[in-house]
Amino acid sequence: MDHGQSKTLLLFGATGDLAKRMLLPSLFALHADNLIAADLRIIGTARSDLDDAAYRAMAGEALAKFLPDARKDDATIASFLERIGYQPLDASTIEGFDALAAKLGDVSGGMSIFLSTAPFLFEPTILGLKSAGLAGESVRIGLEKPLGNDLASSCAINDAVAEAFPESRTFRIDHYLGKETVQNLMALRFGNMMFEPLWNANGIDHIQITVSETVGLEGRHGFYEDTGALRDMVQNHMLQLLALTAMEPPAELDATAIRDEKVKVLRSLRAVSPAESVRGQYGAGAVGGTAVGAYADDLAKPSDTETFVAIKAHVDNWRWQGVPFYLRTGKRLAERRSEIVIQFKAVPHNVFAPRGGKLVANRLIIRLQPEEYVRLLVMAKEPGLDRGGMVLREVPLDLSLTDAFAKAQRRIAYERLLLDLVDGDPTLFVRRDEVEAQWRWVDAIRKGWADGAVTPKSYGSGGWGPSAAIALTERDGVSWND
Repeated sequence: MDHGQSKTLLLFGATGDLAKRMLLPSLFALHADNLIAADLRIIGTARSDLDDAAYRAMAGEALAKFLPDARKDDATIASFLERIGYQPLDASTIEGFDALAAKLGDVSGGMSIFLSTAPFLFEPTILGLKSAGLAGESVRIGLEKPLGNDLASSCAINDAVAEAFPESRTFRIDHYLGKETVQNLMALRFGNMMFEPLWNANGIDHIQITVSETVGLEGRHGFYEDTGALRDMVQNHMLQLLALTAMEPPAELDATAIRDEKVKVLRSLRAVSPAESVRGQYGAGAVGGTAVGAYADDLAKPSDTETFVAIKAHVDNWRWQGVPFYLRTGKRLAERRSEIVIQFKAVPHNVFAPRGGKLVANRLIIRLQPEEYVRLLVMAKEPGLDRGGMVLREVPLDLSLTDAFAKAQRRIAYERLLLDLVDGDPTLFVRRDEVEAQWRWVDAIRKGWADGAVTPKSYGSGGWGPSAAIALTERDGVSWND
């Protein structure tokens, strides 16, 4: 496998929202910081009939809109725009690929492809690349989700890709894995002696993973209605977070070792019983003081697609026996938040009880967004003479990653992932056996819902989902970390 830096980056969907909002600003940041080679060419392609100049103008507008002010520098933007070009392509027909190949010229120096496309275009696109000689040994492909909507369609797409690109040159993107805090989870676990000895069923009572959004559909009507929260969020982002939280320490920090450990966790997931999952759909309510309508109103028709899921999951292996993993995700919730909460067990004996000292078990909160921090809640004694009894209080030990590394350049996930793609480092990309283990588990949940005719429960926008989601944890004596 060629581990060298690619000389060409080909962006599919180059006029779309993802390209404007994320990919072009990320590539600009890598250009501005001299992290990509000066001779790396960036060629965009999409159906829009543009030439190089028109695409550069469009890219310039996108950068003006989406770059942070501190990043805007006219000379640097101009030099970045010089390195990008464009070739129109209708990916559904094979004819256009020869013109694309002509535009790209010699790609023997290595090419990386970023493919973000509608699922029905995957197979014709791969076929077109192969027929035009754009899938050779020196070419690797990055695939942006959605990669299918169940195990069968995911396998069909992966089989089509494998016809042209072996697994070693296939990079499946899950942008959550590019987030700084997600990688800090590994540093926290495997770089500190105090956590790993407790990181198991002996030390941990339960784990919560929350990915909540305040937004509704935001123009993704067609996609979301066909997908729903379970497939949009749980199948990829949340299961990857669970795998990184639960995996065994890898022997070394290389792609194979890390992904081997993740797939073991995903294969150890116990099937979810009907009583261990909750489906919800947002109704009318208020988010941040603004009145909002129900999902059916946003969609303009009734629907039984879920916009909220809560699941009680179990990893059936030695380390995690008996430790529940509570997952929840949803739209139009009380706040935007992504976090992992590790709830440690209580101390075996409270020596302070005779003097009135109440203890709360330690919690470790790993917040991914909107702010990034690691917070450990520990017990401390309140100052005083304790004549009326001893008062113990929970106090936070805070590591704000934003503050601790204030001088370091903040990177958005796609900067790291695009750089790794161009460099050929697969560590933060998802391997096929991981994807298939994730789909098997999720498909079984969906089948359970279908067999049991489980319809989504309505919840008011601006809250924390249906009351059944609260009951899911409360019957185990656990409260969500709201």
